[in-house]
Amino acid sequence: MTARTDHRFNVRYLANPSQDELRKLTLRHTSAVITTAYGSLTKITHNKARMAKWTYIIAPEGDKQVYSGGTIDPAKASPLIEKQREYIEKAGTVIAIQGYLGLGPRAVAVEWLYTPEGANIAGMQQVLSFPRDMIEPPDQLARPFRPDLRVIYTPDCFAAGMPGNQAIIVSLERMESYVMGPDYFGESKKGALRMLAELMYQRGGLLLHAGAKAVTVNGRRTTMTIMGLSGTGKTTTTFSKQGELVQPIQDDMVVLWPKGEISVTENGCFAKTYGLTEESEPVIYRGTLSPTAWVENVYVDHAGHFDFSKAVLSKDEVSRLADVLITTGADPNNVERYSSGAVTANDVVDELGIPADGWDFVVWTQNGRSIIPMSAIENAADLMRIPPLGSMGILNRDEGPDAATPGIVKFATPEQAAAYFMLGETSKTSAAGKERGKTRSPFTQPFFPRAHGLQAARFRELVAGICDLEMWAMNTGYIGGDDRDEKRGEALKVKIRHSSAMLEGMLTGTIPWMADPDFGYLIPDVDHPDCKALLDKVPAEILQPRRFYAARGRQDLYEQWVDTMRKERRAFLEKYNVEAPIVRAACGD
Repeated sequence: MTARTDHRFNVRYLANPSQDELRKLTLRHTSAVITTAYGSLTKITHNKARMAKWTYIIAPEGDKQVYSGGTIDPAKASPLIEKQREYIEKAGTVIAIQGYLGLGPRAVAVEWLYTPEGANIAGMQQVLSFPRDMIEPPDQLARPFRPDLRVIYTPDCFAAGMPGNQAIIVSLERMESYVMGPDYFGESKKGALRMLAELMYQRGGLLLHAGAKAVTVNGRRTTMTIMGLSGTGKTTTTFSKQGELVQPIQDDMVVLWPKGEISVTENGCFAKTYGLTEESEPVIYRGTLSPTAWVENVYVDHAGHFDFSKAVLSKDEVSRLADVLITTGADPNNVERYSSGAVTANDVVDELGIPADGWDFVVWTQNGRSIIPMSAIENAADLMRIPPLGSMGILNRDEGPDAATPGIVKFATPEQAAAYFMLGETSKTSAAGKERGKTRSPFTQPFFPRAHGLQAARFRELVAGICDLEMWAMNTGYIGGDDRDEKRGEALKVKIRHSSAMLEGMLTGTIPWMADPDFGYLIPDVDHPDCKALLDKVPAEILQPRRFYAARGRQDLYEQWVDTMRKERRAFLEKYNVEAPIVRAACGD
């Protein structure tokens, strides 16, 4: 790839301002920002999640099948990109964050450019990127920065005529992404990582949407990766302790290479904060309360204190936050009617806590986020000395009357692991908006731009070449229902202590395993005497959900679940042209 030294725009460049300067720029230029009681800033965004449906790769109409998501013809993309250029040059200033994704010889140089209203996004991105002086020798530092990838982000420049008046346009030829309209930090993070996924695939690796930690068990130190879609507990599991010592490596993205080599991408964490407590996630909790934190969509009360579990707003709370809510898209008339008491929460929020259309502002988003630098992570691993890969896990937050995913399973073959990697099964969470129910999404889906069948094949190829690799999946949700059923005693919740005990047992080799009769993966043999230690901590019905359904006279529902899973998994994988051995492995054939 040809390195570049050009300034893309004829404007003043604020190159790598300090965090202090970025906070001042944010207060001056960014709307809907609240100063918290902790001295930090929280930005309330219009977009509450990444917008995959408004993301397009520049490609001719005939090449659509080559890519995993939407495409846009070059002739249609060009005027939008030109409009963004005109907007930037009229603004007269860009904030340039110049840094790296990764460390060492695998590091990739990235330049993120923001117009001033995106100063908060620039501040967050700077925390997550590795600075030049961690990568470049002195002679290179003295020369102009040469990015491999570039993200150009203009929150207030909208893409007129496009759905939602927003567009995230990706040129894999130029390795540039143009973000027009969104104000959500995830589009900045994803903008670079999507291009990184393409670059790493070209070089023989595979970007994984996974946390990672160094784990020491019986004196042996290895890396464990944990893949999970939003809300499955990936960050919680990454920071939980198993074995003699756990050292966090990454909370979100790593690259897998041949022979089990792992390289990192980011210099910190972009962590969900909903339900956050010091007891459950002390590192994330304390980092979020730091005055140097950058926070997004976290509710603050009248005194500026965080409420990480805020749900329905009262009329007084809506009245206090009216300007922020209206600025971020709430209907002013609805805000006034709710603030006055003419409309109540009972009128517009259903029993599941889902607001009616036009009343989203009444329920605070669960997709609050905070940025935690690696320097604030207690006992973090040395990112320049990452141990070889020894364990790879997948999280599935199962939920609903047919939630029957075992608490933990081990995969017997690389094909089986590749199948569940590709399936990405879980329940939809707050990041998915109002939709609920079960979903499937390949585990690098938000970032892998090429046809998804390619990543399934690459994953199988890479894991097949790693000696003594333990591959597993874990249910972090429920058995037989949801939270309401669990409160009535009609379902079981897989709690954090259960997850830790299952992982501990697997890593220490103290769980006896047996083949699942329906799908062929391995599950704990709860009748084996050596399973007693695990059963003291985890109910047998979590380890073998078939027992839960049989004990309650719901065996037919379990059998129906098995049949449905086989059919749906096969159809999903075949839709992406996944190799036949991987498809068969998913269905227990």
